[in-house]
Amino acid sequence: MQSDSSPVFRDLIEDYWDIAVGLLAALVAFYFHSTHHGHTATFIAALSIVALSVTVSEVAEILAERLGEPYGSFVLTFSAVAVEIILLFMILTTRGDAQQENLEIVKSGIISAVIVDMNVLLGLAVFIGGLAFAEQEHNEDTSSTYTTILFISSIALLVPSLLVYTPDGSSKLLKASIIISIMLFTYYIIIYVFQTKTHSHFFKSTARSRILRLKKRKKILEDEEHEDTYIFEKLPIWANLIVIFLLIFLTGIMAEIFAHDSHTLFQSFGISSGLAGLIIAIISVSPELITAVKAAKNDQIQRVVNIAMGASTVSILVTVPVLMALAYFNHIPFTLDFNALQIGALLLTVILAWKTTDNGETNYIEGASHLMFFACFAVIAAMY
Repeated sequence: MQSDSSPVFRDLIEDYWDIAVGLLAALVAFYFHSTHHGHTATFIAALSIVALSVTVSEVAEILAERLGEPYGSFVLTFSAVAVEIILLFMILTTRGDAQQENLEIVKSGIISAVIVDMNVLLGLAVFIGGLAFAEQEHNEDTSSTYTTILFISSIALLVPSLLVYTPDGSSKLLKASIIISIMLFTYYIIIYVFQTKTHSHFFKSTARSRILRLKKRKKILEDEEHEDTYIFEKLPIWANLIVIFLLIFLTGIMAEIFAHDSHTLFQSFGISSGLAGLIIAIISVSPELITAVKAAKNDQIQRVVNIAMGASTVSILVTVPVLMALAYFNHIPFTLDFNALQIGALLLTVILAWKTTDNGETNYIEGASHLMFFACFAVIAAMY
């Protein structure tokens, strides 16, 4: 009897740890926030955001598989950027004497999201996958296309920053930021059609992994032996959509607590706006990081590249325009004048990703190189 119950309990933990931790942490964070224990509330709210985001990504994957293209990609994109946008927007709208500092934290968070996706997520997954397998193959058209998109997007973000150094440039900064935001979103629409309609084969694996084939065959046999008990697999599409919106709503509440209480925490520990943005990026990217590491261990490096570079693309081409629009309608003076460190690190990250993925193969030294780059960036961000 004990031998039968043990696997069941293990499956329950594996399937529902994220939503259990997320809901419990949300209750605890709300309690500490209401009793004015800001430091504790900040840490626990961050934990809740991470755990709930993992559930959102899992439900989104189920929906994407059922809906097919292009709706599946839309759901995955929405779920990927929703938490990042909510978290940054809550910080953006936090009123008080530190509004200018909050603006800098949001700008740092935007750039840091790409830095973390392309160096921590991609680097760690490639490093772990490289230790398990000598080399892993992916479709080189994927990385080539994404690095081109990211390079052009980075150049676009550089335009408003350059205006600061021109005569009367500061007075035109907001207008330039709005124009660039519109251009970025238009560019994303073109890319979305390219990715889901005309050139979807660019983003699919061309390598036939023996390990992956064996695991898929094993999974099919296991599915035939017992029915999947994961509750979200059994729910209809409309119910899973409601679940996603409810989880994102709860994540929004936790983001508001985090935004309200984290400012005092950052000040108490002397954390710079650059490092604060980096911390926020790590929180928002962590669910994707978990997924990417699992994929790398299963020899699915194509999935890793799609997650890392796809999320980075969305972070610039969707997050920036949406935040710009929300700030505009809330009368917040948000502009895209990023500092030299942020633009420089962004461009160097894209160049590094291009060099490490251009031949369609990855190994652990390339993963270590991305992690080394991130470590250098984190040191500079903390002291900049």
